[in-house]
Amino acid sequence: MYEMVTYEVREGVALITLNRPQVANAINTSLGQELYSAMKRVENEPGTRAVVLTGAGRAFCAGQDLSEQDAIADGAHLANAVRERYNLLIAKMQALPVPIIAAVNGAAAGAGFGLALACDLRFAATNAKFTMAFSRIGLAPDSGTSYFLPRLIGVGKALEWAWTADVISAESAHAAGVVNRLFEPEALLEETLRFAAQLAAGPTKALALTKETIYQNFSASLPEALEREAVCQEQAGQSADFIEGVTAFVQKRAPKYEGR
Repeated sequence: MYEMVTYEVREGVALITLNRPQVANAINTSLGQELYSAMKRVENEPGTRAVVLTGAGRAFCAGQDLSEQDAIADGAHLANAVRERYNLLIAKMQALPVPIIAAVNGAAAGAGFGLALACDLRFAATNAKFTMAFSRIGLAPDSGTSYFLPRLIGVGKALEWAWTADVISAESAHAAGVVNRLFEPEALLEETLRFAAQLAAGPTKALALTKETIYQNFSASLPEALEREAVCQEQAGQSADFIEGVTAFVQKRAPKYEGR
């Protein structure tokens, strides 16, 4: 179905791989469209209960493919290019009702950094690198980076990373809170898939509601947050997974969640 990405499902986990290793998985029109299609596919397959996003070869994603001249020739129309290529994709990733984890196997630059930030969690190889990159070519941040990064590391640090376009090591990104877990390069994908499979075997409805609650309540008032918690808890309490979880607890056995 795809040429620029690969898509396979393992133990309820969709492994989506950016597949342009010859150009460090830089994003051209086709890759952006296929990645969006892959995210929609996740939505439409009930048996897919978690996602891992990674890159083929030595890089995660180098960002926008600057050799694609039609995407950059007319600076006056960059707004439309951003809306069409990145805004829809980032919004789709954020709205997925299942956990999505980035396995950052190498460089994540510019919009490639944006893809990693749009994931719920980021696991990285110890040799991975991160950079905002935009200011190096006279651009402002896009692909959601200006939204996600300050929420992870604070406004001041986000401005510093964006203005300087410094290359941030995996260790520094981990210390700053951008990266959740670090692994040796050869262990990254296996460990990320193992973690994702654990989530995929969990109470899917509760995990989706947890994601919704935490994201939405980040900018809510306390009364709004408390009410959202009450509403989401009622929805979770109507799931088959809740009944199974309580039953398993009473029977002193491991629960077997079906994701409904």
